[in-house]
Amino acid sequence: MKLAAFDLDDTLAPSKSSLPPLMDERLCALLDVADVCIISGGHIGQFRTQVLAHLHADDAQLERLHLMPTCGTRYFRYRDQQWHQIYAMDLSADERQRAIESLTRHAHDLGIWESHTWGDIIEDRGSQITFSALGQEAPLEAKRAWDPDGTKKVALAERVARDVPELSVRGGGSTSVDITRQGVDKAFGMRHLVEATRIAVSDIVFVGDRLDEGGNDYPVKAAGFTTIPVSGWEQCAEVIAQLIECASRPEEHC
Repeated sequence: MKLAAFDLDDTLAPSKSSLPPLMDERLCALLDVADVCIISGGHIGQFRTQVLAHLHADDAQLERLHLMPTCGTRYFRYRDQQWHQIYAMDLSADERQRAIESLTRHAHDLGIWESHTWGDIIEDRGSQITFSALGQEAPLEAKRAWDPDGTKKVALAERVARDVPELSVRGGGSTSVDITRQGVDKAFGMRHLVEATRIAVSDIVFVGDRLDEGGNDYPVKAAGFTTIPVSGWEQCAEVIAQLIECASRPEEHC
């Protein structure tokens, strides 16, 4: 294994929460022996507040860290002591406007435009439009209770998809719907990571909490990458300890 890629929410950290101290320790140790990628539907600001602000990595370690917000439609690397955007695949202004209008109208029609939220309901992330029913900062308990069987998200996504057929509309996190260009998912981001790093797919491991069919990590598994499912950051920390041991013994196949 030469590179370990991770989902963010409920994999490296609790949803929309800070990187736990144990995860900080484990990621820094992993960065000593392998490249690390974090890929999520979230925007770069989320990466900065959840991960970078709590990651005590030195410059050499950070240079082995790959950040892929919005499912890899943006890519950041650390060089000369600062983060640089390598590329951005943004939607056009017209595409973003039509997506936002459709989400707003159908959420109201379906009765799922909530009056009490924790932050903005719709975010324009440039390369992705995200609907978060309760806002990005909603507490976990509220998010889990809002749409436990996923029917609200599915209904909204189906209606919006008819308005913007040239775009991809799909469920994201527990309360969110993401809109991107067609073909953009985490597998899309991982394929671009392979191109950028020239690291073979066989030398990459992906760890995520939604690798079940229909989950937002599943496309990575379907694309043929080696994947490891976890149920939360605690289990992920255990997996990282195993990956560190594996990467430290390159002569053996893990």
